[in-house]
Amino acid sequence: MSLVPTGFGSSGDSYTIDDSLRFRSSATAYLSKTFAGAGNRKTWTWSGWVKRGSLGDLTFFSAYGGSVNDASLAVLKFNSSNQLTFDAASFAYLRTNRLFRDPSAWYHIVLAFNTTGATAANRVKMYINGVEETSFSHRTNPSLNADYGVNGNWAHSIGINTYLSQNPYDGYLTEVNFIDGQALTPTDFGEFDDNGTWKPIEYEGTYGTNGFYLDGTGVTDESGNGNDWTNNNLNLATSTATTYDLMKDTPSLVDADAGNFAVINPLVGPSADTISEANLKIATSLSYAAFSHTRATIGVSSGKWYWEVEWDAKSATSAESCIGITTAVLNPYSQCIGQGAANVSYGYRNDAQKFSGGSISSYGETYTVGDVIGVALDLDAGTLAFYKNGSAQGTAYSSISGTYFPGISDVDNNSSRNSTFIANFGQRPFAYTPPSGFLKLNTFNLPDSTIEKGSDYFNTVTYTGTGATHAITGTGFQPDWTWIKARSAAIANLVYDSVRGATEYLQTNSTSGEGTGADSLTAFNTDGFTLGADTSTTGVNQSGTTYVGWNWKANGAGVLNEVGDIDSTVSVNTTAGFSIVTHTGDGALATIGHGLGVAPSMFISKTRSNAYNWHVYHSGVGNTKALFLNTTDAAITSVNYFNNTSPTSTVFTLNSAINISANNYVTYCFAEIAGYSAFGSYTGNGSTDGPFIYTGFRPSWVLVKSTTGAVQHWWMFDNKREGYNVKNDQLYANLSSAEGTSTILDIVSTGFKMRTSSAVTNGNAVSYIYMVFAENPFKNSNAR
Repeated sequence: MSLVPTGFGSSGDSYTIDDSLRFRSSATAYLSKTFAGAGNRKTWTWSGWVKRGSLGDLTFFSAYGGSVNDASLAVLKFNSSNQLTFDAASFAYLRTNRLFRDPSAWYHIVLAFNTTGATAANRVKMYINGVEETSFSHRTNPSLNADYGVNGNWAHSIGINTYLSQNPYDGYLTEVNFIDGQALTPTDFGEFDDNGTWKPIEYEGTYGTNGFYLDGTGVTDESGNGNDWTNNNLNLATSTATTYDLMKDTPSLVDADAGNFAVINPLVGPSADTISEANLKIATSLSYAAFSHTRATIGVSSGKWYWEVEWDAKSATSAESCIGITTAVLNPYSQCIGQGAANVSYGYRNDAQKFSGGSISSYGETYTVGDVIGVALDLDAGTLAFYKNGSAQGTAYSSISGTYFPGISDVDNNSSRNSTFIANFGQRPFAYTPPSGFLKLNTFNLPDSTIEKGSDYFNTVTYTGTGATHAITGTGFQPDWTWIKARSAAIANLVYDSVRGATEYLQTNSTSGEGTGADSLTAFNTDGFTLGADTSTTGVNQSGTTYVGWNWKANGAGVLNEVGDIDSTVSVNTTAGFSIVTHTGDGALATIGHGLGVAPSMFISKTRSNAYNWHVYHSGVGNTKALFLNTTDAAITSVNYFNNTSPTSTVFTLNSAINISANNYVTYCFAEIAGYSAFGSYTGNGSTDGPFIYTGFRPSWVLVKSTTGAVQHWWMFDNKREGYNVKNDQLYANLSSAEGTSTILDIVSTGFKMRTSSAVTNGNAVSYIYMVFAENPFKNSNAR
């Protein structure tokens, strides 16, 4: 029986990576080797899978032959700005524009080196997860037929810069292939599966004299060449020790004991805390009456899960440390894992108390430094229980539901105490046997998503206008709602849908009613849409102008829906939680059927007949407030547009002000689908270390709008324009402005992280709502 979820690709299914090595920079852990003789210093390939721990200047492969200024030095690393760099002394240098700051992701890195190539730009090629990197902030090409540092008969290192033993790597590394004498491509080591995710395959070629293969289990070369390495400070001997460095955290799906594991998330919690040892150890840094809270990278809403946390050290005798679970909300002024409101967190404190929602009561035994607290979370039964050194403390809480993360908190009440905790989510052997039926917290054990490939239902295409009839392809499906925006020119946001019919457009940045453009979008096709000659001012195909088109899949022209006070026409895709609804207003408070079968988290409604605002309901602001898609206004409470009534599983409610008699309306409705879409809210902190918003998937499209504070635009980002961190450029739903350069957010494999203090997306104490669609669920993805 296959243990790989349905939908995964061919040979990538059967090939598995069982182990990885954890490199702890705190231990200066690395591997070293000096080759007996020089290999081919002109042509070689390095391939390896990397999962980052600490960020900053960290090296994972290097060579050094005696002088920092000559061609015997070569370093492959992440630099202090978190760019991937390859430095061969002063002779060859690559530095990516892309930043690598995703603590949940496995990256497959291939560096192909060949100075015999006639074309200078092809002599060094860098690939990330199967795609060649072409955007560099700096590039110096090596000289033709020159010898460089890698593959000389001198010191080489994995996990440290050999020159002066600098910048030890902190993170995970596995499946390292070094090919002496060949410059290969990523397809020798991996392939895209049916979901478009890059997966490892077995390398079946030759290695050359100095070639080697390290499979993640230790220092032995498995290529057959006998090029074994020397272990320096990796603990590969004691499996139950917190310093044990042979891990089950890997980029492949093997079984319930292996996969991409949860770690402590450095994207959340106080920036003063120190997270180390490949994100499994946290040392708090607190001043008097301060609080530290952190959570893991994976959240769960169903299933039975077990993990352990050891209280490793503290700096004073008084203590209020807490271990348990938390939602995505971390309250910075609470005493137990972000606790402060009911159902936000549940914790077991070291003073034999349990703490949740402002309620504290006696529970279990006290615990102290050296004790291991096991956490057993059963979200099928809704229970949370704890173990102290393997001894059950009983059920602490019942009737728990929602999405929760492993959480740790610490409180300083005497101005001198800080603590250190070490977490284990199953990537190394547990200290104590988990209760029967409870799983390790890794991607393999996560439930399968309803949608395994986000681009089957939402996809972005980019194109350049021609001024002549133009078929745009690449959506992967026949779109039912297409939103087109010019990137290089100030042209309106234009939306088309299959219910109103091709050629009929609305402008999201305007109150204008529906327009007809015979030369605009003229047809929805099986793999995209057709544009007319665009001789008018609609602006979707002007010659030389660059565009982006966002596309959603519903279900064609729609059918009659007789649910609610007013009959409607509905094109609905219940799998993707999306429907297009048209109706004719009757001038009264009314309900209209949406066809989703579940309550929408967001809907956007516009009269087609008159100049009037776009009205937006969003669960993040509730049914007493509305937003206008075409303005910068904060949430409006002056008019009760939705009659203080949230949408139900069958209908949404509009009052007479937005249900004008004889006006034709269109409404776009969205329900949250786990692993595919997310609709929520967050509060900004005004810091460059901004909030991290967990979605459970890698976003392909993000919309953000402030709902309080100074007025701000509707900001839109996607993964297909520049599409790399931190260059995720923005457009605005409420403006016709051309594309702007943005360094506002990182898109990562489990959500997005705000990276500026700007009030547009991260003003201090300002509330924001978001609308996000997935590239792939985290269970199925590696980072782009």
